[in-house]
Amino acid sequence: MAKARTQAPWAEVLEPARGEQLVRTARYGARRAKTAPVPDDLHPQLQSALARSGVERLYSHQAESLRSALRGHTIVTTGTASGKSLAFNLPVLDTLARDRRARALYLYPTKALAQDQARKLSALEAPFLRHAIYDGDTPREERRAIRGRSNLVLTNPDMLHVGVLPNHKAWGDALANLAWVVVDEAHVYRGVFGSHVANVLRRLRRLANAYGTEPRFLLTSATIANPVELAERLTGLDFQLVERDGSPAAERQVAMWNPPLVDEATGARASALSAAAGLLAQLVAREVRTICFLKSRRGVELIQRFARLRLEEEGRGDLADRIAPYRAGYTPWQRREIERRLAEGELLAVVATDALELGIDVGHLDAAVCVTFPGTVASLRQMWGRAGRRDAGLALYVAGDDALDQFFCRHPDEFLDRRVEAAILDHESEQIHRAHLAAAAYEMPLSPADAETLGPRWEAYAERLVSAGELRERGGRYTPRGPGFPAQRVSLRS
Repeated sequence: MAKARTQAPWAEVLEPARGEQLVRTARYGARRAKTAPVPDDLHPQLQSALARSGVERLYSHQAESLRSALRGHTIVTTGTASGKSLAFNLPVLDTLARDRRARALYLYPTKALAQDQARKLSALEAPFLRHAIYDGDTPREERRAIRGRSNLVLTNPDMLHVGVLPNHKAWGDALANLAWVVVDEAHVYRGVFGSHVANVLRRLRRLANAYGTEPRFLLTSATIANPVELAERLTGLDFQLVERDGSPAAERQVAMWNPPLVDEATGARASALSAAAGLLAQLVAREVRTICFLKSRRGVELIQRFARLRLEEEGRGDLADRIAPYRAGYTPWQRREIERRLAEGELLAVVATDALELGIDVGHLDAAVCVTFPGTVASLRQMWGRAGRRDAGLALYVAGDDALDQFFCRHPDEFLDRRVEAAILDHESEQIHRAHLAAAAYEMPLSPADAETLGPRWEAYAERLVSAGELRERGGRYTPRGPGFPAQRVSLRS
């Protein structure tokens, strides 16, 4: 185990500004791991794969997740970097090892997360595992082979919505043998996006039932106020909760930074982007491996550019090249190259939008900087949780000049003690539900038996679709009217 530092390298960056820009600091103590033995009744090939990858014992929540998943649908909500992937991989891979016809589906909100999990699965070198990514980047010539060969498919809700469910006949064998559905980062599925995804998952359950199977659902989430409610709203099923985190945690220092006043009369302050760039340059100069989050793509580019300029002005051009931006809009190859360089230590810092907020494994980081409040405490904690996973870490908040950021700086205890929010969605919101009913009717005619998966309002909304000329009803069955591909007209993220 690494020894604790006598003085953190960021102390000389922060302490000179205490009482001025440094509004408040707090320390959160380290936590010891709670472990359990690897169950000896796991399939021998899975046990061998775990041993080869260095897994000698499980964290207590991983062992609990395995037991819970074998009993019923389960949601795991433990801290960032607590090993949630192994928590869901254990029951899934054990099933795949025992039943060569069994299939599993892993859903991720981003392509980068699916790529990251695929790399972890490849590293296991399990002989029974035939996993593949199926998303918009998958070459068309490979898709048929994936449908027929792969026993674990990693995809995203968008591809499930437009690429899999409407073409379910091509996926018939997979649906008939679908044993597990894993939904990672479930806390992302809130609001409009979550309401759409809840309908997509109900359409998946409906088709799986038609092919004669009822898959077990396993969800993971960051800490939120209502994990069980979220899981049940997303899927329409009853869930068990695993929340006692057995993973170790290093000591973390939290710091609140308010840029200096530039006009006392108006209360105007220096730009948060400028302040963050200066802090990032100082951290990189001390070789503190840092990730810096903010909301806008333009802000990402500006902070990265300003930080590089400051390092060059100080004669540290060698370090300037070790800062990179990471945002949406890059090609898959560019994304993976930045992730690789960060994970392998070629980069000292990355400036990112929330594309890296989620659980991509980018190796050991010392500091996480959040520029302005991201909108929810859950997102803030996810961002901060990226740093200090092994050794002591810094979680730094740089305030903007808007009313909420400045309120937090005047009332730091309100900020530090703020509770995580609930994740709210409504899968029966009429506009959203009607759109997915039309998509479901295209996949398979709607009938009274669908109330169990689609919910009690489906028939009333289906009648409105009949009135609107989108569906026709005959003998209690609803089918699409005219040509068209309803799912293609529905964006899940808007």
